[in-house]
Amino acid sequence: MRLGTFDRISDIRYQEAEQSLECALTCRKETRPSRLRVRKKSFEQKMVGIPSRHKSLALLGGVLLAQVLLLAVQIKRDSRGRLIRVWAVTAVTPFERMGAWGIGKVRGVWTHYFALQSTSRENEALRIENDALKLTIAQLQTRAAEADRLATLLSFKQSHENVPMLGARVIAASAGTASRTIEIDRGERDGIRRDMAVITPDGAVGKVIEAFRDSAQVLLLTDQYGGAGAMIVDSRVQGPVGGTGEPTLVMKYIPTEEEVKVGEKLVTSGMDKIFPRDIPVGTIVEVKAGNPFKLVRVQPAAKLDRLETVIVLLTQTPVEFKKEAEAANSVPSGPAAVVKP
Repeated sequence: MRLGTFDRISDIRYQEAEQSLECALTCRKETRPSRLRVRKKSFEQKMVGIPSRHKSLALLGGVLLAQVLLLAVQIKRDSRGRLIRVWAVTAVTPFERMGAWGIGKVRGVWTHYFALQSTSRENEALRIENDALKLTIAQLQTRAAEADRLATLLSFKQSHENVPMLGARVIAASAGTASRTIEIDRGERDGIRRDMAVITPDGAVGKVIEAFRDSAQVLLLTDQYGGAGAMIVDSRVQGPVGGTGEPTLVMKYIPTEEEVKVGEKLVTSGMDKIFPRDIPVGTIVEVKAGNPFKLVRVQPAAKLDRLETVIVLLTQTPVEFKKEAEAANSVPSGPAAVVKP
């Protein structure tokens, strides 16, 4: 009975001790922050009253800087102004240089890249214009050359008013080397017939082999089936001249004993009943001995590989071409000629 009562009293006392301990801990937690705040406040008041070492150094530096600035404002350096201005310019100059360098780079990129896009377009336009001008110049040169040729033909025709002739334009030419022919824009309705002689102011060209209504076909002297009766101007040695399919002609049947020299001129003999007499045929460029005949090569007087306009002789009226010296003195624009009576 006494033990049970003692246990109850011990439990009650233990509970009261725990409550007292909890109350003490709670009161200590509440009073500690307030004590810290009081101590901090008193420390700050002391710091305001007594400056620290770092604050003193900062204050000293500020005072020194203010004095230096005041001195710089007051001091002058010759014509460059006050010292503060010199310092300011010196301090700002590196930044200005950097800014100018950056702006220059940006401007360079713009000039050499973005601006070049318009320059490229301008160059393309100029190139197209240049090509057009080149084409125009080429056309004008062609027309000028054609005008010169027509003027030469007109002069030749005017100097042979008593000789029936007709000017014609070359409209086609044979493509192969085996046949050397051209086609002209004059035909039967213009009075063109077969075996009519075709010439230029330079000399003989060939003969008409086919005549159609509005065109005609001409066989050139250089064709292997072409040819004309010819004679050497100085010696009056006669012989047929024919083509071999090459640019040069061959004078046939010249006896070995006949004297033939390189450079001598050949004219038509009129024996072929196609070409009138004394029309220039060409110049001897090569002479080789043979048996029984010599081999004589002749360079045609007319430019047979560059024919554009020709003259068709409608009759066999003799036409005499003057010598080159007389032609140069009398008719500078082209070879002159007179009609033989």
